[in-house]
Amino acid sequence: MEIDVVSGIKEGQRAMWTVGDYPDMARTIESAAELVVERAGAAPGQTLLDVATGTGNVAIPAALAGAQVTGLDITPKLLEAARGRAASAGLDVNFVEGDAEELPFEDDSFDRVTSCFGVMFAPRQAVAAAELARVAKPGGRIVVAAWTPEGVTGQMFKTVGSYMPPPPPELTPPVMWGNEQHVRGLFTDGGSQLAFERHAVTFEAESPSAWFEYNERVLGPTVMAKAALEPQGKWDDLRGELIQLYTDANEAEDGSMRVRAEYLLSLVQL
Repeated sequence: MEIDVVSGIKEGQRAMWTVGDYPDMARTIESAAELVVERAGAAPGQTLLDVATGTGNVAIPAALAGAQVTGLDITPKLLEAARGRAASAGLDVNFVEGDAEELPFEDDSFDRVTSCFGVMFAPRQAVAAAELARVAKPGGRIVVAAWTPEGVTGQMFKTVGSYMPPPPPELTPPVMWGNEQHVRGLFTDGGSQLAFERHAVTFEAESPSAWFEYNERVLGPTVMAKAALEPQGKWDDLRGELIQLYTDANEAEDGSMRVRAEYLLSLVQL
């Protein structure tokens, strides 16, 4: 993939996670972040790097567990929110602006390397995976959470994508980080041991329509899709498809919404 294409994708992602109110949305996925911290085994005396840390969903509980934590993200607005959360909790976390594909750290720097619905958006997945492994110490552990292609969030991204201009053909969909075989291919070092777990985040709202309206206000990809599609007269069609997606996945029977969004937890032991 050409460098200018990659740079353009990253600039678009920085903008995407700046619009809306992702810090509010991040609260809905805290359960997954807590599981990442648990599986990483964050503890006193350990160094932990959280890549694409966002608002610090992993970094904050990892620091509370006693680890020496660094959180890296490409989006300044999210880092500002993360720093505010750490300060409010009285925690000393080192938050750094940086790129998951070019981690600004020496080889073998961290006991644990994590990412929760973050590194999956790096455009060159093999490059990002190699960077996670590079900065992890021998005997260290990498833990990554990513939405599965078949889960409701994976299907949401697929549906939105069907209305947008096609991405470069060499760009692998982010949700492939939620496919076990694909992740095995990203970590090809024969010395690594991989294990996988499937879990789900439960999203709750007054109704599928209310959940969509919330996403429409706060979730960057949805906010940007609306801005692009509404002038073309395509937004209402996408809106209908997404509300139907959440309606079909709804487990609540009282008119409200309770939807389980599946994700894959990848555990790489170096």
